[in-house]
Amino acid sequence: MFELKSKEGSSYHFTLKAKNGQVILSSEVYNSKSAAENGIASVKKNASEDGRYERKTAKNGKFYFNLKAGNGQIIGSSQMYTSESGMENGINSVKENAPSSDTKEI
Repeated sequence: MFELKSKEGSSYHFTLKAKNGQVILSSEVYNSKSAAENGIASVKKNASEDGRYERKTAKNGKFYFNLKAGNGQIIGSSQMYTSESGMENGINSVKENAPSSDTKEI
């Protein structure tokens, strides 16, 4: 489930939640609702392509990933994971959940 949230003024942000309610991907802040909705559409379009995932290790040794659009722009980032396998499970969850998820505005 994508959750589209209005922030101060006309700013928007979205998250993708797994079936268990855990946030598996978060977006940047967008300047309009339509831009955020385009971001959600881009996540749905790119989620199934493994090459769109940029796997990273933070300075503190934790793992995370970014999902990138075809133009290389980051469209979503994960939480921090303590293990590489946890990060891979997160990627698999995005691949499984994003393409068919509905959007709820909150």
